[in-house]
Amino acid sequence: MQTYFTDYLNSLQELHDDIRAALKDLPQEALDWMPGLEINSLGVLVVHLTGAERYWIGDVIAGAASGRDREAEFRTKGASQRELLEGLDANEAFFRTALEPLALPDLEQPRISPRNGRTVTVAWALCHVLKHTALHLGHIQLTRQLWDRRNSSGLA
Repeated sequence: MQTYFTDYLNSLQELHDDIRAALKDLPQEALDWMPGLEINSLGVLVVHLTGAERYWIGDVIAGAASGRDREAEFRTKGASQRELLEGLDANEAFFRTALEPLALPDLEQPRISPRNGRTVTVAWALCHVLKHTALHLGHIQLTRQLWDRRNSSGLA
């Protein structure tokens, strides 16, 4: 695998490691807890971001259909910590295989999003995955902080 793609996967894994740290030692109640109306739970955030990662790298870049149901991601409830972490692990393993055949010139190649027919480059899709995962990592970290402080601040 070319250095760029190895570095890319390492960056994505660093984000995943931060997600793993944020989920550490949480009970099921915390994974399903919503800190407010229309604010996603930790479970929803992780299922959504792993679904989105798999979609952009698998469906769009590699042409390997995932059968993603985006709307169902936001109805996630009861996903265990083990299941959430397995989703991160599965993505990392799949992405190593999916990105292996790519070379730097492929970054400029167009891809069509099956969901909406939009044309993007491989580079755009890869950047979008990092940006989207980092955004939701921030949400996960903030939700974890709110969970940890809920009793002292009156949140329930």
